[in-house]
Amino acid sequence: MNLDHKDRQLLNLLQQNSKRTTKSLATELSLSVTAVFERIKKLERLEVIDGYVAMVNRKKIDRDFLVICHVKLIQHSKEFITQFEREISKFPEVLECFHVSGDYDYILKIIVKDISEYREFMVSKLTNLQHIASTQSAFTIKEVKTTTTVAL
Repeated sequence: MNLDHKDRQLLNLLQQNSKRTTKSLATELSLSVTAVFERIKKLERLEVIDGYVAMVNRKKIDRDFLVICHVKLIQHSKEFITQFEREISKFPEVLECFHVSGDYDYILKIIVKDISEYREFMVSKLTNLQHIASTQSAFTIKEVKTTTTVAL
């Protein structure tokens, strides 16, 4: 998709703070309020802008234990993959799930309160899924970089 310089600038500004007013954006971009409004609507219509969210501070809601979990399935049949993906998508603890190449089939990004809650998640939810051959968990010590900003 071809985005002009102003579209890229606009997207960068919205990624930094999507609550900015069109007037404030217009001033920064040297455009009219109407032009900014129309550009935003066009980017939404083209699904370049996928949505707007509030970033929640996990520490403030007691969900600061971040786990990266690798999952290997018993086999790679379409049925097993489809079922795993459908089931894992239902778990609110799983923020992200990636189907990957390599030794494991999936990488999960999981947040919970603490190690006890993670154990409960593993015992009562994850390991109860069919077709899982093995899992390997890594507990984060420090988040060095976390961003939702896509470089343009």
